[in-house]
Amino acid sequence: MKSKPTVLYDVPGPRARRRNLLWTLLFVVAIAAVVWWVMASLAEKNQLEWAKWAPFFTDARLWETYILPALKNTVIAAALAMVIALPLGAFLGISRLSEHRWLRGAAGTVVEFFRAIPVLILMLFADAAYSEFTDISPDVRPLYAVVTGLVLYNASVLAEVVRAGILSLPSGQTDAAKAIGMRKGQTMTYVLLPQAVTAMLPALVSQLVVIVKDTALGGAMLGFSELLASVRPMSANYGANTIACFTVVAVIFVALNFALTTFASWLEGRLRRGKRSTGAIVGAGAVEELATPGEHLGPTDETK
Repeated sequence: MKSKPTVLYDVPGPRARRRNLLWTLLFVVAIAAVVWWVMASLAEKNQLEWAKWAPFFTDARLWETYILPALKNTVIAAALAMVIALPLGAFLGISRLSEHRWLRGAAGTVVEFFRAIPVLILMLFADAAYSEFTDISPDVRPLYAVVTGLVLYNASVLAEVVRAGILSLPSGQTDAAKAIGMRKGQTMTYVLLPQAVTAMLPALVSQLVVIVKDTALGGAMLGFSELLASVRPMSANYGANTIACFTVVAVIFVALNFALTTFASWLEGRLRRGKRSTGAIVGAGAVEELATPGEHLGPTDETK
């Protein structure tokens, strides 16, 4: 007896289910074999000995000297880049939708230029520019260069996210705002952006996660004391425990990004629930205040 088809796909029959189960088992066995080979190789090189992992659990100086200061620098660089890139990206994205050709063209040129350059090159150029044309101390110059590169690149990417989010809204939203006399700036601020933010939030969070991870580029090329850069001195001072150091740093990065995505998911859910529960009625007086100065709405059925 044939299985009843569904809207999206046909329910697999007995032969297909056996085949899928076989492929699943083969995949699990292959993954287990790779994990076993990796663990055996590490054990052969003495990378799984407790002596190499013990300092992370028994020696507070390791955290105070290496990990916590590096984590602080990573968080500072990522936070500064986010705080600057978000509003700058929103401005560039909105500017690309402007009816003024000069503003639209200038914003588009900036976005396309910096989006096409790898973020590492932007950091290197920024470091060279700060060294040549400013008197910023060499101790803090890597931080400035990392933040500058992250802002220029990610603001350009976020601009496209904002533009796509606004364009995804139905055109009726703009038409309705015009119908009650709202100006272009009011339409963008009070109608389009609040709705687009919810739609854009997953893409925005993905880009913020990229910002956190890309701080590691500054440590690799500019000597910025971030999390990844702390691996080398830790490994040199604690018995060449490179695998342990990389593992701990990777776990910290995962925890940072997980906290960021968890907060964003909570915020997105709160925004969606708030929109569903909002049932405010706008009175005639409020509509008059939003109308263009000097223009008055015609009489309604209630005021005739």
